[in-house]
Amino acid sequence: MSNAQDTAISSPAQQKDAFCVAVDWGTSSFRAWLLDRVGSVLAESRGPEGMTHCVTSGFEPVLQAHLGKLAAPASLPILICGMAGARQGWVEAPYVDAPTRLNDFAARAVSVPNSFADIRILPGVAQRDPLAPEVMRGEETQLLGLGDGVARQLVCMPGTHSKWVVLEDGWLRRFATLMTGELFGLLNKHSTLAFAIDADVKFGADAPAFLNALDKGVADPCLALSRLFGVRAAQLLGFEAKSDGAAHLSGLLIGAEVLAARQNFPDHTDVTLVASGSVADLYRVALHRVGLNVKHVDADHAVRQGLYLAAHSIWA
Repeated sequence: MSNAQDTAISSPAQQKDAFCVAVDWGTSSFRAWLLDRVGSVLAESRGPEGMTHCVTSGFEPVLQAHLGKLAAPASLPILICGMAGARQGWVEAPYVDAPTRLNDFAARAVSVPNSFADIRILPGVAQRDPLAPEVMRGEETQLLGLGDGVARQLVCMPGTHSKWVVLEDGWLRRFATLMTGELFGLLNKHSTLAFAIDADVKFGADAPAFLNALDKGVADPCLALSRLFGVRAAQLLGFEAKSDGAAHLSGLLIGAEVLAARQNFPDHTDVTLVASGSVADLYRVALHRVGLNVKHVDADHAVRQGLYLAAHSIWA
């Protein structure tokens, strides 16, 4: 379901098979799935009521509304990951320190006081290194959903704040954050580049403006700042059209990100890309450009599987 507010309602027969409700509560989005005992999706509900919305409107009313849309049975246990557990969220779920075993997250889930169900929120992860301080919330659940079948792997998780993570035998060893998505949003809306970008224009990973900018981005991330104004200048001088602006900016930023990450994790030649939609195609091309072999995992599937595995550990 691609629409942010799509809803699928469970049938009476499906309700009998329901095991739990799994919720991914982001900063600006809400996703809930009614899962059965083997982790299959019986129904789902999505909306724009992320943490920033709920800080003023309340978390419980939003959750109750989506439970109604799912037709979830009363008193079904609910497991939540993401920003609902932030300091500004519903109930703070303190960070677990890295390195940490992914399978230990369920035991650290925090209970939410309420009168209608067993609700728990999974913790995030903190890297308490004064030279490289890092935190994540929500991505750790996607990582749990990847399983521990690979002895050692590098994981790329694009987003507002892209995460690059080293996993080893079921342990989250270390990670780094690159603010690629947020930088794109800020430059797109609040800089002089806003005049050079048409937000309504869609582009694919084969767009010439994206590929040309990607090559510049991966050539040297240190030059990314000096090349950003070229998005605007290329149009003023007639080399590109406004319809190329978003692709050009994306290519520069993603290119700089993947090369910086490649240099930060030089001993890895393979990467697991956890992403959904068109962004997966953009990153796949970029990762190949810097010599990485790519295995793709759908981000929705990863977070659902992670929530299911944690819920199974708690309630099965």
